[in-house]
Formats: sequence, structure tokens, C-alpha cells
Amino acid sequence: MGLIKAGVGAIGGVLADQWKEFFSCNALSNDVLVAKGVKNTSARSSNTKGSDNVITSGSGIIVADGQCMMIVEQGKVVEVCAEPGQFIYDNSIAPTVFSGNLGESIMATFKEIGKRFTYGGQAAADQRVYYFNTKELMDNKFGTPSPIMFRVVDHNIKLDLDVSLRCSGLYSYRITDPLLFYTNVTGNVDREYRREEIDNQLKTEFISALQPALAKISELQVRPSALPAHAEELSMAMNQVLTQKWAEKRGISVVSVAMNPITLTEEYEEMLRQAQGAAIYRDANMAGAAMTAATADAMRSAAENPNGAFMGYMGMGMAQQAGGVDTKALYEMGQKQQVQEARSHQESSQAGARSWTCPDCQTSNTGNFCSNCGKEKPAVSAAKFCSNCGWQVTDPSNPPKFCPECGTAF
Repeated sequence: MGLIKAGVGAIGGVLADQWKEFFSCNALSNDVLVAKGVKNTSARSSNTKGSDNVITSGSGIIVADGQCMMIVEQGKVVEVCAEPGQFIYDNSIAPTVFSGNLGESIMATFKEIGKRFTYGGQAAADQRVYYFNTKELMDNKFGTPSPIMFRVVDHNIKLDLDVSLRCSGLYSYRITDPLLFYTNVTGNVDREYRREEIDNQLKTEFISALQPALAKISELQVRPSALPAHAEELSMAMNQVLTQKWAEKRGISVVSVAMNPITLTEEYEEMLRQAQGAAIYRDANMAGAAMTAATADAMRSAAENPNGAFMGYMGMGMAQQAGGVDTKALYEMGQKQQVQEARSHQESSQAGARSWTCPDCQTSNTGNFCSNCGKEKPAVSAAKFCSNCGWQVTDPSNPPKFCPECGTAF
């Protein structure tokens, strides 16, 4: 009886699997990362008794925008398609008389019946269609549970300070390599693999990668308050830090990062404010102006002194003598600073005027010989003019090929 049942099951199963299937996947929501493809059947369909995990040769598989289709056969990925349209599956494991040469198809069908008979009448194959969500998956919230360190560097005021800050925001990611995602994350799924199953892991790894990513941003001398404006650079830095865990292992990449305003701890916020305020007085003119304003305030306070204005002015004079520097000296220092800045600017302009470009190797030089190839500096000819419009060449040693005003060739 068992052999008869197996034979009937083998014949019935093969005949039921002769019909071609039509696979598709409904719109994948942002909460679904992977979904198993389903056969489209209706009330009028005769294909109602076929095996669940058997794809008949010649079956059609629809791929929509934002999806990647993958066929797994006998536990091995055999087809991947991310191009929207209809995919025709050519398969020799599940032959059908409705595809290819009729004689060959009938012979292959009888072979399949014999094969299923040895397995008790059931299909000796496992074929599955999976759809991967390749759209940008947004609205992933993150926030630092405890303050993280950020290095504030400002060469203008010689500031190099490590501060503690808190940050929060949103990030988005995309499945960029479905094969890696299937191999290392999901594997075979019964119906679908949802986002909530991996969200906590991704969020923890994202937050742990924030500190090294912010360290890369701090090298650009970005202030903490300006971090939200550098979201693109932060996204690139996050991808660099997470490449090994996300891109190379799971096939996931960060697309964008949006940050809320950064908040510093009160201690470091006050420290940074004081450092920036003190840096203003590195300019002697600013320091003189501040002292002038302070002197005016002190004079008003002295006039209101209950012990008499004379005692108030005496105290103010003693305070000025204790400081060691008066307002006049500060303004003189400011004038000297302006003269030095103008002189250094003039020297740099003169150095630029003395520079020349080697015509052979295009190396910029300031001496009489090229530092790269040794060619002698070309002799400076007299001023050249355009014969058409009279435009004067600003650098006779390196004239342009054409006049920038009228286009006449030199």
C-alpha cells in the first residue's frame, strides 16, 4: 500500500506542478526588509495543488522598483535580479510539458515522477523566491545615552579642548548587497523578515560608531554648534567606521544622518564660552576698547561712592596701576599689530610676484632655477600688449595663449 500511495503521490504531484506559476510581491513597507514571494492564484485558477517550494520551468516572476528578487534552489542562491520587469525562470529541476520541446519535456516529466517515487511521492527539491526591500529606510532614531567626547580645535585662538556633548537625530540606511544580507542576516524565512528584528543591534552599533566618526569631523575644525550643518560629512565618516560591520558583513550602508541641535554639558559650555571670550582680547585694540568701557563704568561707580568721589577715583587709580598696562599702551600695541599685519601681507604679495612656473615641468619656484628639473628661470621680457585691444600682460614670463579680452592669439 505504501508503494501505491507513493506512486500516486508522485504522479499527482508532478502533474500538479506542470502548471507555470506567476510570482509577485506586494508593496514592501518600511517595516519589512525581506518577504517570501507568493504564487498568484485566483478562484478560476487550476494551479491550486502544486508544491509550495517548487518553481516550474518557465514561470514568471515580477520585480518592482525598490525590490531585489532572489531565487534560492536547494539552499543555494542561483539567481539575483534587481531590474524592474518580468523575469522568466528556466529550470530543469521542475520540468513542464508547457515549456520547450514536447518530447523532451515528457521524458523529463517521467524522470521527475520516478525521482519523486523514491522520496515517498513528495518533491525532492526546495526552491524559494525572496524579495528584498532596497528602498531607503528612514526614520531610525538615535541618541547618546551618556555624553561623548568631542575635540574642539580652533587654530585662530590656539584652542584645543575636549568637551562632552550629547546628540540625537535620525539616520537612514539601505540594503546595498542583498546577497550578503541573506547569507549573514536572514537566511531562509517563512514569510517575512521585519525591521524590528535588527533595529536594536543597528542602533547600538550606530551610536558606538558616533565617537570615532565625530573625531574625523573634529579634524575639520568644526564647532559643536555647526555639526548639524555637516550632515553629509558625518554620513561619509559613519560609513567609513561602519564599513566592516555593515557594508562588508551585512550589505547595509548609511544613506543620511540628520542631527538635532548639539547640547554641551554646562561645565564645558561655560569653559568654551570663556575661552572664546578671552580670545577676543588677543587683539590689542579690542582689549583697549574693553578697558576704556571698564574705565567709564568705574568712573560712574566712583561718582556714586558713598565715601566720596575722591576716594572712589583713588581706588580706580590704584587698580589701573596694579594692572600694569593702561589704555594708551594697548592702543599703541594695536597700531603696531596693524603695521606688522600689513607688512607681512606686503611681503607675501612680493613673494608671490617673484614666483614663476617652470615651462617644462610646471613646478612653482621662487629662485633662479627650477627645484624639480634644474631649468633656468626664463628671462623676464618687457611688458606685452595685445595688438588688437591693447590689453597688457600681467605676467610677461608666463603670458596666456590668447587675449582674455578679445581672444586674439599672442
